[in-house]
Amino acid sequence: MRTRIAALSLMAMLGAAAVSAQEIRTAPKVITAPDYNMVNCSGFVTDQKVSEEFRLVSGEQSNYKLTFTGGDYVYINRGQDKGVRVGDRFFVVRADDYVGRTQWFKWQDKLMRAMGTQYIDAGQVRVVNVQPKVAIAQIIFSCDYMQRGDIVLPYQERPIPPFKEAATFDHFAPVSGKPMAMVVAGKDHSAALGKNSTVYINLGSNQGVKFGDYFRIFRYQGSTAETVPQTKDYQFTMYGFGSAPQRYSWNDLPREILGEGIVFSVSRNSSTVMITVSSSEIYAGDYVEIE
Repeated sequence: MRTRIAALSLMAMLGAAAVSAQEIRTAPKVITAPDYNMVNCSGFVTDQKVSEEFRLVSGEQSNYKLTFTGGDYVYINRGQDKGVRVGDRFFVVRADDYVGRTQWFKWQDKLMRAMGTQYIDAGQVRVVNVQPKVAIAQIIFSCDYMQRGDIVLPYQERPIPPFKEAATFDHFAPVSGKPMAMVVAGKDHSAALGKNSTVYINLGSNQGVKFGDYFRIFRYQGSTAETVPQTKDYQFTMYGFGSAPQRYSWNDLPREILGEGIVFSVSRNSSTVMITVSSSEIYAGDYVEIE
């Protein structure tokens, strides 16, 4: 009898240990910062000249390949004559000269021109062979396809900013009084955006923005210049629903807090921001303020 009780006790202990181990294995991972892919594939906008001396000029199997991706070998137009060495690592970027886009809001093109040129992060390469006037590199990290003419830049580690507690998001936050701007565009020309989207803001270091800062994103109901065409004042005109003692305009209504985002990188007049919280869909043309 004692042997049976001891066996049952051991089984119970092992079962409890198994449950505890399962709970540990399935406990949700707390994400404290953006991941490497998000930061290094976010793209950027700058009004400063980006060096274009180093370029991708071709790659293996170029008789039928127009684009190159992870694992492919590509050729850089600099070699031993310019000090390139085996093991050197480079970013590959290209100007995003997308044409045919219609404006999502009234000032979009004007603001983008003031911010500078938008660049796509295509990925990273590492040099595996160096010849007198050319280097052969392998694509070791891919965000997008690479192609002839892409710009090759020296690799620099991009810092990863820590998240703040999501619970601190204030849906009814008062005006911060700090510089205000707009969500001018989203990565890949997206106009409808949400959590984890990358966006480009027309505030930068010249306006006091720093790496790791947070932007609050908001919207005024009833204004029309920064949105797609709408029936004027339909957000607050009470068609068939009675009336209020006085008329309201868009600037009489509370602003709607849509979300917030963290700054990945800063140029003089622009910032690259990842949306960390969104209470509803965010659009190019929505407003932002530094928190």
